[in-house]
Amino acid sequence: MSTHYTVFDTMLGSAGIAWNDAGIMRFQLPSASVEATRRNLLRRAPSAEVALPPPPIAQAIAAAQRYFAGEKVDFSEIVLDLTGQDDLYRAIYAAARRIAYGETTTYAGLAKAIGRKDWEAARDVGQAMAKNPVALIIPCHRVLAAGGKLGGFSAPGGAETKAKMLALEGVHLGPKQQSLPL
Repeated sequence: MSTHYTVFDTMLGSAGIAWNDAGIMRFQLPSASVEATRRNLLRRAPSAEVALPPPPIAQAIAAAQRYFAGEKVDFSEIVLDLTGQDDLYRAIYAAARRIAYGETTTYAGLAKAIGRKDWEAARDVGQAMAKNPVALIIPCHRVLAAGGKLGGFSAPGGAETKAKMLALEGVHLGPKQQSLPL
C-alpha cells in the first residue's frame, strides 16, 4: 500500500499529514518552516511521496486549519491507520480520542479509562502519548501529568506548543493571573 503526504499552512505554522488507502497514518504538528515539517514527517514515514490529498484527507486538513485558527473541531470521526501499534497502544489511543475539546485528563486517568490501575499504567500511557503518530487527531495534548501539570510534549515547540493548543481550547493551567491595582 503506497503512502502519500502533504504539508499545509496553519495559523501556528506548517503542519503535515501522511495517509494511505486505509486512513491517516501520521500527523505532524506545526513547525516554523515547511522544510522542518517535511523532514519531521518523513522521518516517521520515509517511503511517503508528496501528493494532492483526496477528499477525506482534504477535509481533515481543513479541520486542522480551523482548529489552529481557534475553532472548536471534533476529530473523532477521522479514519486512522494505526497498523503497527500494539493492542495496548490502540486501547490508549481510542480512550484518548474520547477526551472532548476543552477537556483534559491525566496519564493515570487515561490508564483508568482503559481498565488499568497498576503502578506502570500511567507510564505506559505517557509512552503511548510520546509515540502518538497522529497528534491532534489523537489529542495527546489533552493528557496532563499528575496534579494537572502540563507535563512533557514531544512535538515541535515542546510543552509550549501543548500549552498553546490547550489555550486554543480554553484550558489554562497554573495560577490565575490577578490584576494589580494601579
